[in-house]
Amino acid sequence: MLSKQDIRRAQLRAARMLKAAGIAITPEERANIEVADFGLGQLGRTGLEIVIYENNDRYCAKELVLFPRQTCPEHRHPPVAGAKGKRETFRCRRGTVYLYVPGASKRRPKARPPAGDERHYTVFKEIRLRPGEQYTLEPGTKHWFQAGSAGAIVSEFSSTSRDEADIFTDPRIRRVP
Repeated sequence: MLSKQDIRRAQLRAARMLKAAGIAITPEERANIEVADFGLGQLGRTGLEIVIYENNDRYCAKELVLFPRQTCPEHRHPPVAGAKGKRETFRCRRGTVYLYVPGASKRRPKARPPAGDERHYTVFKEIRLRPGEQYTLEPGTKHWFQAGSAGAIVSEFSSTSRDEADIFTDPRIRRVP
C-alpha cells in the first residue's frame, strides 16, 4: 500500500510532467491527481496517474500520466447495468506509449510486462502512439499499455468511466478510484 508521502510525490511528479508538456491544470485538479497503483504497491512499474476533467453519465475526459516504463495492466471494460462497456480513445500528447490489444503479436515488442507478472498479460498486438497519434478501443477489448523510456501523457476521451467495474487479467488487482 502506498503511503501518503508516496502518493504526494507521485502527484507532484505527474504535475511537473503535465507542466513540462504545456498542459495546464487547475490547483484543484493538481491536488486531486489520482495515483493508481492497482493495489500492488509497485507504482514505479505498475501504475498510473490520472487527472479527471469530467466523468458524467454520457462521457469522460482524462489525462493519463505514465512515468518512464510504467505500465497500466491488462484489463477490459465490460457492460455495466445494461450499458455497453466503455469505448475509449487514447491520444498521445507527450512521449511514446505502447498499447497492446488482441491480434497478431509483434516479433520484438517495445514494451514488456512487469517482471514476474508476465502470466497476467495475454494480448500483444502493438500499437505505438507518438504525440498527435490516437487509437480507439471498442467496449470489452482487452488492452494494456506502457510508457516509453521518457514517460508519456495520454488524453483519454471515452464514454462514462466506471473504473470499479473494470476486469483485470491479474486477479490481485483492485481498482478503486
